[in-house]
Amino acid sequence: MENDVIKIYTERFRQNFDLTALSLYGTDEVLTYGEFAANIAKLHILFNKLGITKGDKIALLGKNTPKWITVFIGTLTYGAVIVPILHDFNPNDATHIVNHSDARLLFVSDSIWDTIEFSDLTQVEAVFSLDDKRIICAKEDKQEIIDIYSHLEADFTAKYPAGFTKNDIAYEHQDKNSVALINYTSGTTGFSKGVMLTYDNLAGNIVFGINEKLYYPGAHCLSFLPLAHAYGCAFDMLVPLAEGSHITIFGKTPAPKLLLKALAEVKPNLVICVPLILEKIYRKQIVPMITKKPMRWVLAIPFLDSVIYSKIRNKLIDAFGGNFEEVIVGGAPINAEVEDFLHKIRFPFTVGYGMTECAPLISYTHYKEFIPTSCGRTLPNMESKIDSPDPENIPGEICVRGQNAMVGYYKNEKATKSVIDSEGWLHTGDMGVRTADGTLFIKGRSKTMILSASGQNIYPEEIESKLNNMPFVSESLVIQKGSGLVALVYPDSEEVDRAGLTDDEFLTKMEENRVELNKIVAPYEKVSAVKIMEEEFEKTPKKSIKRFLYYNA
Repeated sequence: MENDVIKIYTERFRQNFDLTALSLYGTDEVLTYGEFAANIAKLHILFNKLGITKGDKIALLGKNTPKWITVFIGTLTYGAVIVPILHDFNPNDATHIVNHSDARLLFVSDSIWDTIEFSDLTQVEAVFSLDDKRIICAKEDKQEIIDIYSHLEADFTAKYPAGFTKNDIAYEHQDKNSVALINYTSGTTGFSKGVMLTYDNLAGNIVFGINEKLYYPGAHCLSFLPLAHAYGCAFDMLVPLAEGSHITIFGKTPAPKLLLKALAEVKPNLVICVPLILEKIYRKQIVPMITKKPMRWVLAIPFLDSVIYSKIRNKLIDAFGGNFEEVIVGGAPINAEVEDFLHKIRFPFTVGYGMTECAPLISYTHYKEFIPTSCGRTLPNMESKIDSPDPENIPGEICVRGQNAMVGYYKNEKATKSVIDSEGWLHTGDMGVRTADGTLFIKGRSKTMILSASGQNIYPEEIESKLNNMPFVSESLVIQKGSGLVALVYPDSEEVDRAGLTDDEFLTKMEENRVELNKIVAPYEKVSAVKIMEEEFEKTPKKSIKRFLYYNA
């Protein structure tokens, strides 16, 4: 497979011209690859008429839709730089990113646009709706832009008088080292870091997905992760489009109940998932089943336990549509108890590792070769090392370099130099160990690591993983207080209500959890107190807890 994004899409769109490319779940909106390519051609005409040139920035802000994907791929194949922005960034952060990226055009959902002031967008020349064929706003020469947009269909017909055919799909070559995408890791004003990803970075992920046969022509993909995030972008969009697969876009919040219904209907051939989905299904559906007294008795009998586990596995496979090769978990660490149970019942899952700065993939192993508690082997086109005197046993920072690694942060040389050293190693900020074959085991973030009074390294995520599986705990955060550790706990209110606990009874249960937790952690990891949080932890758009807000709680 040629390592060229533009050639891949040119050839594959031609080959799969008549296959279904995109549909929006719950609607009649469906596009074939031919129709999708025709819409891209119209977008290219628009860009050309507006004077957009190679390297110009196009901002994209909205929920996943076929038009969102059209703008993304259309910008990529035109040679401009796409700037996807997570739709749940607050208006100030979204405005800051649009301005920081120097975007000339903005494509936005109407509901989001209602919260943004056009006068605050310093360099944007025109704003287009993602919901319909409408110009929302434009600079002084608005009439000229309106005329260009209103004549788009006529210009398209004039350019392709015999109709748009597969032979008309011809995208201009782009230098593999030129920037294709700027992906912002945070929206916080003053702390935004725009990750510059090249065509070659994207090719590294796409070609790996093709070589691993993650998708194939006509395969079904249910896309429910945010496509503005590198994980969903690569494996719910870029790879399936390169293979001629049918992407069904789940444009709703992926609550487990709604998501399981969609999975049962779409029956995807691969499931790309974040740990939170599996963890919620495990806690809400599996734990209540296996903790009942009769079931605990059955599971203690050697032969019967395998029968029960087989039934649970089959039920879980059916819940995910029953037609998938494997479930790939990524985006965050998976809860250890959940991972152990899934492995025990032989559920076909694997855990990968990546970061936005690698577009995103660093390591992956097919589920048949997956080693529990790892996050797969380092990719063939990437190198990894552990900054430790004993990389296999003593955790150190994970460093990577290779085809997928970014060229730097946009307009932020200082931040770039802080993570990419003179030898080209990208310092991930994650702590872990590595076996000789490149298999990585993550222990935690270097920024969150706590040094105990006795000099031991404590990774709070490992303690939280255990605590989160205890009764009446929704989520937790372990912080250092003085020389000890305190667990901040946001309770599972539904579970508390079902149990009919009084406030005093609930606090007693939390103390019991603390005692049980301290039995299964190392002596230097013991928690001295539990503090109850009345409100859910504030999170980033990627649903990670903003830990820094709670260090003084």
